[in-house]
Amino acid sequence: MMFLGRKNILKKEQVLQMLEQTLSEVYTKFKIHFYQEMFKQLHSRETSLTTVELFCVEVIYALKNPTVAEFAKFIKVSSPNAAYKVNSLIKKGYIEKIQSEVDRREYHLRVTDKYLNYFNLSQKYVNTVVDRANEYFSPEQIKILDDILHDMSTELMQDVAIPPVTVS
Repeated sequence: MMFLGRKNILKKEQVLQMLEQTLSEVYTKFKIHFYQEMFKQLHSRETSLTTVELFCVEVIYALKNPTVAEFAKFIKVSSPNAAYKVNSLIKKGYIEKIQSEVDRREYHLRVTDKYLNYFNLSQKYVNTVVDRANEYFSPEQIKILDDILHDMSTELMQDVAIPPVTVS
């Protein structure tokens, strides 16, 4: 009986290793596709946006109009360091400061159309993969996949606290 229990544990460990491998592959493919598209954009358009600046504007977009302090706290840098990055992105036209309607002393960061038109690359590929999934999987399988990914996002990734992503 003990042996069967150990065999089940090994099986579970093997399945978890397979899950780890598959999640790593999927994440890497999304990431690498994003980089491919980013470099394509950088070569096809005149920009002076650095890779770090691109990551910063992606974070600002994901946080949905954060203040400089909220942005700094999220990326774990000092407020002056974050302000330097923000000012560079403002000068290059990728974000803008919008005065708060609630507290006129406060400003929120918002991505501009320049960012949305040229660099919002990750969502396009997500849409492509969803379209492919729709052709490949049954509606029931898609529902199960969505439920699993939702639980992963809300329950297993609470350490990455971002507002819910809206898809347009």
